[in-house]
Amino acid sequence: QVQLVESGGGLVQAGGSLRLSCAAAGRTISNYHMGWFRQAPGKEREFVAAINWSSGSTRYADSVKGRFTISRDNAKNTVYLQMNILNPEDTAVYYCAGSIKVSVVLGRASSYDYWGQGTQVTVTA
Repeated sequence: QVQLVESGGGLVQAGGSLRLSCAAAGRTISNYHMGWFRQAPGKEREFVAAINWSSGSTRYADSVKGRFTISRDNAKNTVYLQMNILNPEDTAVYYCAGSIKVSVVLGRASSYDYWGQGTQVTVTA
């Protein structure tokens, strides 16, 4: 079993930045595909970013491309989401997710086996 714990959320003004962290416990996530999703009030959970464990390739939602960066530090068993130029539409609970599956669609929530509890990000105008 893997436990994922997000941190780094908070309140920020539009145009600001935050870095979210997702620390894994229980086993190494170096061979896990890792992703970030978010869910705003009254909306469905949506894909934000993901990183493939083997190739290191990344994928982003169009709405965050060029502003957000996903990265991983296998030595620290941690995945990060650097969020820049935040706007109020980025307000949501952000979830970290991990997948041990060999073949996955990184942008699909059902691809992931493990989820964190979420961290709130609020962006004020």
